[in-house]
Amino acid sequence: MTLSRPSSQRDPSVPACHLCDRRPPEVDLVPQRAVRPALHAEIETLAAGWQPGCYICHADLARVRRHHLHAWLHRHHRGAPPDQALIAAIESDEPVSRPPQEVMPERAGLGDRAADRLANLGGSWGFILSFTVLLIGWMVLNTIGLLARPFDPYPFILLNLVLSSLAALQAPVIMMSQRRQEEKDRARAESDYRINLMAELEIRQLHDKLDHALIQLAEMREHPQARSEQGGKTKDMDAAEGCDKLGRSNSGQ
Repeated sequence: MTLSRPSSQRDPSVPACHLCDRRPPEVDLVPQRAVRPALHAEIETLAAGWQPGCYICHADLARVRRHHLHAWLHRHHRGAPPDQALIAAIESDEPVSRPPQEVMPERAGLGDRAADRLANLGGSWGFILSFTVLLIGWMVLNTIGLLARPFDPYPFILLNLVLSSLAALQAPVIMMSQRRQEEKDRARAESDYRINLMAELEIRQLHDKLDHALIQLAEMREHPQARSEQGGKTKDMDAAEGCDKLGRSNSGQ
């Protein structure tokens, strides 16, 4: 990021922006002490001589903050490219949080939806109780002689085959459902990370604004005091001049 600093022939007594050299009322200036210390090095690299008593305009300060944000996100991602969507949302002042239906991955197909439903069914008490009743009924029908010819007499070979087939099919169904759940959790975690990072950056900017407001308040308190002192001196001088005039008029009479 490079910022040009044009030469100016204006009144040097009026403070100017340290980077672009523009002066009020063209721009609003921020004093050096109101800028967060982390940005001082960024400004110093752009224009040497940044020290107490210097000023920077809001436009240049916003550009410096953006540059600092890019560098901070790059370090925070440990060398990975910064999240461009997050940076765009911050610069455009758009919300980072999204509705749940947008956070979730793409719409699931028929097989994925069936796997989710089967996994939910297999992990419920209703399935456990109904399957227990089925097993007991199967064994009762084939052992106590309610049927003339039991279809699966003891040792329940057909029941063992059914249970083995059910276990073999249930495992991949559960794995598919777990994979989809991991994708949902990953999407939620990414959304939570963006929101937390955005909140951290907003808190940093809020601290900067509070510092600037406190400094402006202190300056507003100092200026009326100086004006009142100057006004008091003016009144004293006027009173002294009035006394001198009155004394001269009395002596003339």
